[in-house]
Amino acid sequence: MKKEKRLFGTSGIRGRFGEKVTLELAVDVGRALATHLGGGKVVVGYDTRTSSQLLESALIAGIIECGCDVIRLGMVPTPLVGYATSRLGADAGVMITASHNPAPYNGIKLWNPDGMAYSPSQERIIESIIHSREFNRRGWDGLGSVREADFRDDYADAVAGMVSIERPLKVVIDCGCGAASHLSPLIFRMAGCSVVTLNSQPDGFFPGRDPEPVPENLSELMETVRSTGADLGIAHDGDADRMVAVDDRGRFASFDKLLALMAREIGGKIITTVDASLCVDECLGDCGEVIRTRVGDVHVANSIAEEGADFGGEPSGTWLHPDFCMCPDGILSALRVAELISRKGPLSVLLDEVPSYPNIRDKVPCPDDRKGAVMEMVASELSREFADAAEINTIDGVRISMEDGSWVLVRPSGTEPYIRITLEGKTDEEARQIHEKTRAYLENMIG
Repeated sequence: MKKEKRLFGTSGIRGRFGEKVTLELAVDVGRALATHLGGGKVVVGYDTRTSSQLLESALIAGIIECGCDVIRLGMVPTPLVGYATSRLGADAGVMITASHNPAPYNGIKLWNPDGMAYSPSQERIIESIIHSREFNRRGWDGLGSVREADFRDDYADAVAGMVSIERPLKVVIDCGCGAASHLSPLIFRMAGCSVVTLNSQPDGFFPGRDPEPVPENLSELMETVRSTGADLGIAHDGDADRMVAVDDRGRFASFDKLLALMAREIGGKIITTVDASLCVDECLGDCGEVIRTRVGDVHVANSIAEEGADFGGEPSGTWLHPDFCMCPDGILSALRVAELISRKGPLSVLLDEVPSYPNIRDKVPCPDDRKGAVMEMVASELSREFADAAEINTIDGVRISMEDGSWVLVRPSGTEPYIRITLEGKTDEEARQIHEKTRAYLENMIG
């Protein structure tokens, strides 16, 4: 029996436009979604990529062909799609985006009525409908309709109302020519900040910088924060479901430290992923509890719902705020960092107070067809290599925690022929020893 091709990855469907992500696929996703829903309303938005409007038109054609109505939001950030889906009483939401990937890429991500991303099991249902070709096509008198909706003011008012900036702040915002180019600076000004903008003209060629907000792409932002004496720098990815920060000294803020600061500020039950630093636990201290889950914002969201958590986030800057919406929101996340420093003082000082530990990220080549067998052996044997192993977590790969808090995570890559190693030690020497032991074990097993 031929194995069905997987369409969805860790964050929706994503790939190069015209290769994996085609107009034909977009039509089929629209048909499958509407067939699955059996009627109702679907909210649709897209980011600034040059192929987004083409894909939107194809997706909408499939949705209305199978009897669902469409509410078109136009070019908007992903968090607005999630928020609008929950507030407009829609049955689903769709965002056309490839998030932080380069300009040639695009993708499709689906959202539930509460603004939470489709789970892997829901995505499998959509895939099975596409593969079976059992679409519920309608005749001329049963087609869905399309209407436009401008939900930007509603979203902006709601997000700005979630924070209270207690002292004037100067903020530099680098939108990367993405979907937040108009809204993020506007909302910061509504919240009372003085704003300097970079790359805030929507442009699907991303001429200012690559969409991924990593240090090597943000030299202009870091320099502008220093030269203007700003309190904070913020950068978004292409669809603004993420944000990263630059402190008042122009330094890129550690992903883990920033997550740790926000976890401590919010307190309570905090969800993060298996690859997050020990500093999150130590910074939170007695203010709450850290629960780890699989890598991916949908897994963080599901755990927030299951645990009734107060906050959740990945070290990548993808944070979820259940008091607002279950969709990752880079604009609200950035505002809450601004609110924090308006109350507690300079971000540079706050970051320096969070403990730092040496960490190493590595990958070992492994054929895709051997990953399963290798990970089975890792789960049963690797812990024996560490005499001080105190806890083994197998929710996503294998994470081994040592008695002193050091840890190593071994996970198969979902997109490349590698087994990934992520680890953190209390000292440089300990990190080196953990790395050498883990890599030697994997290389010996893979051969």
